[in-house]
Amino acid sequence: MAEFSGPTKAASNAIDRSERPGRVGLLLVLAGLLVGAAVGLSFVANEQAQPLILGLLALLAMAGVFCLFALAIGALQLAGQTGRDDITKAIVDASPEGTIVVEEGGRLIYANEAYLTIAGGESFANLRAVERVFVGSPEVSEAVYRLAQAAREGLGHGEEIRMAPPPDGAGDRAFAWYRIAVRPIDRPRRPAALWTVSDITHERERQENVFQELQHAIDYLDHAPAGFLSIDPAGSVVYMNATLATWLGYDLATVGSGGLRLPEIAPGADVLTATGGQPGEVRTDRFDLDLRRRNGHPLPARLYHRVAFGQDGKPGSSRTIVLNRSAGAETDEPQRAAEVRLARFLNNSPIAIATVDHAGHIARANASFARLFGGTPRQAMPDGHGSLNAEPTIWDALVERDRAALETALTKASGGLAAIEPIEVMLTGAGNRSARVWLSPAGVEGAAEGAPAPGTPAQGTPAQGTPAQGTSGQGTKADESGDRERVILYALDTTAQRQLEQQVAQAQKMDTVGQLAGGIAHDFNNVLQAIIGYSDLLLASHRPTDPAFQDIMQIKQNANRAASLVRQLLAFSRRQTLRPEVMSVGEALSDLTLLLKRLLGERVDLDLKHGREIWPIKADVNQFEQVIVNLAVNARDAMPEGGRLLIRTANVVHDSTPEEARLGMPAGDHVLIEVIDTGQGIPPDVMEKIFEPFFTTKEIGKGTGLGLSTVFGIVKQSGGTIDVRSTVGEGTTFRIYFPRHEPVAEPEPAPLPATSTTGEIAAHRLKGTPELAAPSPRKPAPDHTGQGVILLVEDEDPVRAVNSRALSARGYTVLEAASGLDALKIIEDKNQPIDLVVSDVVMPEMDGPTLLRELRKHHPDLKVIFVSGYAEDAFRKNLPEGEDFNFLPKPFSLKQLVETVKETIAR
Repeated sequence: MAEFSGPTKAASNAIDRSERPGRVGLLLVLAGLLVGAAVGLSFVANEQAQPLILGLLALLAMAGVFCLFALAIGALQLAGQTGRDDITKAIVDASPEGTIVVEEGGRLIYANEAYLTIAGGESFANLRAVERVFVGSPEVSEAVYRLAQAAREGLGHGEEIRMAPPPDGAGDRAFAWYRIAVRPIDRPRRPAALWTVSDITHERERQENVFQELQHAIDYLDHAPAGFLSIDPAGSVVYMNATLATWLGYDLATVGSGGLRLPEIAPGADVLTATGGQPGEVRTDRFDLDLRRRNGHPLPARLYHRVAFGQDGKPGSSRTIVLNRSAGAETDEPQRAAEVRLARFLNNSPIAIATVDHAGHIARANASFARLFGGTPRQAMPDGHGSLNAEPTIWDALVERDRAALETALTKASGGLAAIEPIEVMLTGAGNRSARVWLSPAGVEGAAEGAPAPGTPAQGTPAQGTPAQGTSGQGTKADESGDRERVILYALDTTAQRQLEQQVAQAQKMDTVGQLAGGIAHDFNNVLQAIIGYSDLLLASHRPTDPAFQDIMQIKQNANRAASLVRQLLAFSRRQTLRPEVMSVGEALSDLTLLLKRLLGERVDLDLKHGREIWPIKADVNQFEQVIVNLAVNARDAMPEGGRLLIRTANVVHDSTPEEARLGMPAGDHVLIEVIDTGQGIPPDVMEKIFEPFFTTKEIGKGTGLGLSTVFGIVKQSGGTIDVRSTVGEGTTFRIYFPRHEPVAEPEPAPLPATSTTGEIAAHRLKGTPELAAPSPRKPAPDHTGQGVILLVEDEDPVRAVNSRALSARGYTVLEAASGLDALKIIEDKNQPIDLVVSDVVMPEMDGPTLLRELRKHHPDLKVIFVSGYAEDAFRKNLPEGEDFNFLPKPFSLKQLVETVKETIAR
């Protein structure tokens, strides 16, 4: 780049054709003329000179006025403005950048000395524009063309070009780099463009030198005798040198930056991804673990892992050095090989192992301990400021209530007591994790004498967590090691075991309560059946205008309310009658949207998020809707001040889900429905009881305590699983897993005759036949009268009596039997044929299914209706496969009984 001696020289060499210098000669001529005119007038008589003098003064006055106007409008400028323009011009003249101004049409009006030097010109005679100076390769020509096009369009633009050879003013160099820019200049008359040209050859050379030095550094790092990698907080390997890639069997050209994740090269090494630290902290750990080669074989390695934390406490990417400790990598003496084997054995053990002092400070630990307790010994590595990192303790990972028991056991173990019972402890953090801990003395005397403690590498190499140099204090290194490793701690993660035990205990308790609830529900259904039946009889004999009619209606309505509670008990005990069908979860939830919005009110926002291509499930649509409604109502009550309810669906495959997210998830393909609220959350002491019947935290009169128990029963009876996660003050999440329905080819049912009645359609539905299209026109009131002989088998006298009266009143001949044995005797004694048997299921001496099997021996075509307070599935398994019968769940109205009887006989 050209050099300049100063502004004076630059000003003298710069060329400016836009300057308009003043004409001093014209000013002298004008002054001479005025003096001559004054002298000539002195020779003229006063009378004759007077008009001439007045004319001359008028002329001068007009000239003065015009000068004032010109000064006001800027046509004339004073000496101060000219001085400012001179300073600006001097700055541009002395600029190290070549500057040239070109008017529209290509006329050069200004060029500073730097441009003259670059272009190799000294005057306008040999001065060339930028387009003519920079002519060369096609790349240069294309760049100059883009600049010229921008100048013609009045736009700004810049380019960097490489000239080989450079213009004449570049000296003897073989090539040169230039940065050329153009921008428009706003002028009142003709527009112009300002071109700037900078020689950036030295800048480019510096960049190339830096790049070459960087390449050398990368080459040195790639071929260093140690491995190096960097891991970001998300677990991606953002850098790996060639040495480590060779050890692991990867090709860096195919992997690239971020192409590998930590689990691919270090399975289970979650301790390498830091989660949080103190602001500004630099944490250095040392780990002995097995990396995994690409072919699946292990690579014993020692990692020096450093992570720096920002001012917000968030970790950055790590700087990790990897030492190959496989056989043949270093020295192969037996002692060294034994050390490596022992380190691998300890670090690959699923049991968490650590050595601690009497105060609970961790001296060393294996990878399983770091994963379970979240603490690794870091005191061995300096933090970069000459100090050692803070020592973690075992108390950091324990909840407050379990510390006292472990402190007592630690005191006993550090005192040499060996027979210490294991301790169950709860760990801090999410997931309600727990562990079983064993403590034993580490053998202080042996350690003081220099013998390695269990899990201690042989002398010659500092062990994980052991200071590389002696710390201040009395005693030798062996003494310090013995003080720091007084107790060996073993721990097993019992989170899954404890939760499984809780689930088994909860399931056993639920089954016991369910059996009790189901038995109560069955007996209570018989009572309700009698109440509803006699209420129907009374209503049939009273007109709506009778005074007692409303009282009877109240009796029946309250009986129906009681029947609804009984159905909830049956749902909880999984003994209700379900009509499962293949359904779409998304469509069912969409149909519920309006109802849910009305139930939630204005304070709670409802948000539905459907997954893509949700699999079908097989469930009872009505019961599925009841599950969602019950959960939504509970969520609304947990958000008295308002909030947000999110219902989300997704397909889940057990094997493709991360292990940490599988807790509570059944195996196989399932459809997940999540109901998430932002309410008050469920306390841990309440969580264990939420599915128990009649348990509620609501005020008296505002809840029966059967909502969640009903949800539990419906989901379980449908083959699903329910899991609950809750945080007090943040909200609750209910996760319901329904098995994915896999369609199978089923034989098409035989079509019904064209004359099929409504009863035949209903019977077909009971057997699983697809529903026939019912005619849309409204039919007249049905005729419930009929003829035929009905054998009524019921062990409850009130129920048998009211049903018998109802059927007899419709024209049927009713034969009554109090048990299955009585029914068989009646069939044998009576000579008249029986058209239909209406039988209870649960009876003394002989139950309904046994009665049906006896009847089929002599009357294979006899029609049967079973009535029961239990679900149909509860006794269908006791019948032969493909047995044909109708079912009527208790309690039912007399109208339902008569309709079912007539439809069955009509078949």
